[in-house]
Amino acid sequence: MKKIVSLMLITAILTSILTGCTEEKISIGREVKSQINNLDFNFSVEPETLKFEVESNGVTEKVSEPLEKMKVSNLKDNGDNISWTYLEQEIDVDIVKKENYVDVSIKSSRDEENMFAWPKVKGDGYMLPLNQGKYIPSNDSTWKDYLSDEKMKVIEALSMQFFAVDKREYSLVYIIKNPYNSELVYNTENEIEFTFNHEFPAINEEKEYGFRIYLTEKNPVDVAKTYKNYLIEQGAFKSLAEKAKENSNIEKLYGAPHAYFWDRTVISEENIKWAKLRDSIPEKLRLWIQGLLTTNVEDGSELSLAFEDLDSLDYVDKYTKNRIIKGLSAVLQLKEFYNPEVFTETDKESIRLLNKGIENLNPVELIDLNKRLFKSELGNVVDPIEKWADANTVDVIKDMKDSGLENMWIGLDDWQEGFIKPELVKEANDIGYLFGTYDSYHSIHKPGKEKWETAKFNDTSLYENATVTNKDGNKIEGFQGEGRKLNPTLAMPSVEERVTSILNTGVAFNSWFLDTDGTGEIFDDYSPEHITTEKQDIQARIKRMEYLQKEWNMVVGTEGGNDFANKTIAFAHGIETPSFSWMDKDMGKNKESEYYVGRYYSSNGGVPELFSKQIPIKDKYKKLFLDSNYTIPLYKLVYNDSVITTHWWGWGTLKFKDEISNRMLYEILYNVPPLYHIDKHEWEKHKETIVRHSKVWSNFSKKAITQEMTNFKIMSDDRLVQMTEYGEALSVVANFSKDEFNYQGKIIPGESALIIDGNDNTIYSPEK
Repeated sequence: MKKIVSLMLITAILTSILTGCTEEKISIGREVKSQINNLDFNFSVEPETLKFEVESNGVTEKVSEPLEKMKVSNLKDNGDNISWTYLEQEIDVDIVKKENYVDVSIKSSRDEENMFAWPKVKGDGYMLPLNQGKYIPSNDSTWKDYLSDEKMKVIEALSMQFFAVDKREYSLVYIIKNPYNSELVYNTENEIEFTFNHEFPAINEEKEYGFRIYLTEKNPVDVAKTYKNYLIEQGAFKSLAEKAKENSNIEKLYGAPHAYFWDRTVISEENIKWAKLRDSIPEKLRLWIQGLLTTNVEDGSELSLAFEDLDSLDYVDKYTKNRIIKGLSAVLQLKEFYNPEVFTETDKESIRLLNKGIENLNPVELIDLNKRLFKSELGNVVDPIEKWADANTVDVIKDMKDSGLENMWIGLDDWQEGFIKPELVKEANDIGYLFGTYDSYHSIHKPGKEKWETAKFNDTSLYENATVTNKDGNKIEGFQGEGRKLNPTLAMPSVEERVTSILNTGVAFNSWFLDTDGTGEIFDDYSPEHITTEKQDIQARIKRMEYLQKEWNMVVGTEGGNDFANKTIAFAHGIETPSFSWMDKDMGKNKESEYYVGRYYSSNGGVPELFSKQIPIKDKYKKLFLDSNYTIPLYKLVYNDSVITTHWWGWGTLKFKDEISNRMLYEILYNVPPLYHIDKHEWEKHKETIVRHSKVWSNFSKKAITQEMTNFKIMSDDRLVQMTEYGEALSVVANFSKDEFNYQGKIIPGESALIIDGNDNTIYSPEK
């Protein structure tokens, strides 16, 4: 049995394959929809197999390959609507003709768990929102190998909730109406194909999934704009301009490179008169510090030995200085540091703080007290405490501003760095930067055995009473197999407690970065006491993002940036270059390999080797994650003027030493903030490169970020020359090849970009 339905035609604008379009706009409320080329078509469906075909301009294609035959009952045909039931599977199918798409709904009538797999798609190629976006030819050997027997969780793997399939003459766009409990299952035995599998969990009362299916010309612009129009129609899109009306600090992101700042030194090398230290440090104080290091500090025994070396060396070498600084910085953060038998001379402020009781001091007050106590014993052998670590922190930030980096987003590994040097955060605020801390509520460790700060919670009952149980009755492990996953619907009191305690110290963060909340790594929780669906998991994560945004006026960012969070977040790390070192032993574990990413360790309290070490990248991963042949700007075509996206923090702009120029070109072409890891030494090492690139990118991005990405074109047969357009007057032509390219009489050298801003033309050639 077949049903044929005629759909309305919307004006055709584009014809070239994988090129671009000139957009017309129609106003829908506050947002503007793109009037793009959704094609007129008829469709036919066979209920017994759910084979679904479309026909446009005489060309017929399959929306879904046929499934195995199933018994059909309750078939109804009302002209614009056809529906039926698969009794044995307890599945109802409903297909409705709409103006420019077909709406397909698939519903389970079974109370217990149920499964259904549809559609089963094949095509010449796929436009998938994997991270920024990928165009994957169905016969590509690299992708066939990568996707072999792969299963991708839809809400996690896809940054936006659609996928597109290239057929001979047009593309099919499938907008996913319910991404939860769904996965893409790939088959690469011949050419790449995949099936969309949906699970109906028994704990979830929502028993329906489905798609809107559109036809477009074969290009990323029409595909992405079809999805963006859908978001606008649903009231699910919010521009940066709208967000900035609620929090003007968001405008500080415009043209702002992103950098993680690393420095845990309470006192720096420049603050100590080393020639005097050996003869001036009281023996009682030295022994007290060494004792604290050996009993209270990880790896403290080795640091303790540095104070022995201080006595034996005629000259205090750099290695010994680093260990002493690291040891002092560790003990000056301890509650146990105060000893009335060691510290007999105290100033008025120290007395005031001691009278409050050490247990009642917040972390900033505690470190301030310990600084004063140490200074009281060392006198003029050390600088006034107000200057401690300035050379490593405040002076670096000032130099960044003075070097022309007008706007910056700066993040910390955790809030403790802000407690150590609140003046750093204040200085960043004063010069107009955004300054935020990393935070996470994803993993929780067993009380008393916490391995990192974010996995520690004052409410110790959470570990047993608020963690996620899978359908087999087992607790889901936390990050890297440590601890458990915390149910976000039960975490909000701890979120409020932690955020309030941090900000009540007076450290003036104006941005907040929430790890994993935008990645789509979500769960059904089968714990009988707190059954939770994936949808409820997402809603709770959004609630805590909104809490930071609305209650504390924070500019909120997250790892991942999958678009369920688009209305709340302002920026995201990971969409452009995701984490993938876990896929390769040489990168993740083999410390002898040139590809090894590095340890999460710093000898001087600055940038860990994991972020500062520059490495090459294997061709396989270069093709999968960096190659401009495969990358298409699906996310930017939808969200350029809504969510600012950059790389995962492990893959900063300078990380891959054989790809630096290409990544800089990519950052211009796609309007992607450069991402760096900075301490005093890394800043001095890379300052010229950072400033040169950031100035060009920033001047361009300040204009591009306020515009919609309106076009994307492949300009050469080898796909190495590409163009993006922003609004009506701003565009970039990036030449990733080594040969020069002639664009409308303008010669673009190899590995360079032409920036066109109205009548102004600028050639930019990155330098490593």
